[in-house]
Amino acid sequence: MEVSEFNLLYKGFLLPKLAHTEESLQYLENFKVKDDDVFAVTYPKSGTTWMQNILPPLLNGGDLTPVQTVPNWDRAPWLEEIRAAVVLEERPSPRAIVSHMPYRLMPSSFYKSKAKVIYVARNPKDVIVSSYHFHKMASFLEDPGTFDDFVNKFLSGEIVFGKWSDHIKSWRNPELKDRILYVTYEEMLQDLRGVLCRMLKFLGRELSTEALDRVVSNSTFKNMKTNKMSNYTMVPQEIMDNNKSAFLRKGVAGDWKNFFSPELDAKFTAVIREEMKGTNIKFPWDEE
Repeated sequence: MEVSEFNLLYKGFLLPKLAHTEESLQYLENFKVKDDDVFAVTYPKSGTTWMQNILPPLLNGGDLTPVQTVPNWDRAPWLEEIRAAVVLEERPSPRAIVSHMPYRLMPSSFYKSKAKVIYVARNPKDVIVSSYHFHKMASFLEDPGTFDDFVNKFLSGEIVFGKWSDHIKSWRNPELKDRILYVTYEEMLQDLRGVLCRMLKFLGRELSTEALDRVVSNSTFKNMKTNKMSNYTMVPQEIMDNNKSAFLRKGVAGDWKNFFSPELDAKFTAVIREEMKGTNIKFPWDEE
């Protein structure tokens, strides 16, 4: 595993140095999870920002104030990142928290708790296209090189947060029982309202029709893209250059078809199929 000036190595994982430090990872390890905490867990570029928009109003009765006044990294912080130690202790319960961590690297208090998890998966071909553009616009990440080079790194796990398939499999853990809800980015694109209803049921919460309408409307890609609390335009340009690529770029499914050659598609599909063999995990994009 090659560690560069951009990354640090944590228990076999490369993490971006800008947002992760020894202190932030110590905070993660010692974090006291509450039974009513709600985690949105994702492999990077699978809908994290979307969940940071959705979870707070689902948990607070449909109030959009946090989404309109608090940056997403504070309203639903990453447990492993620097901001968590600054903001999480002040957050009223129930707390919305996001994480890119695999199951085995959650804090020890998580396993003993009743905290719930919503795991969002996305077609890995679209994940890699989104990640490629993110690497181009984020100065704190390594230059991705050519798209083919980046795909090879992705498949070998030589990128931040490791292999997509390992992450997916780690969270299909039977120990979680009914504490976890699995959704896909594609389902959210297709029927956001329906998925939000599933989330509410899973969380044991209700919203009035009007409140749910507001949350759905506020969580469309178009509205998130124009919300400076969600679109990362408040981050200094030297850290994330929105002129190179908008952070919220397209918000679609299937954009990978504009980037993969038939040969690369065949290679990618074969590797992922092999890694997912024997898991019985089925996704809507598997038949494409």
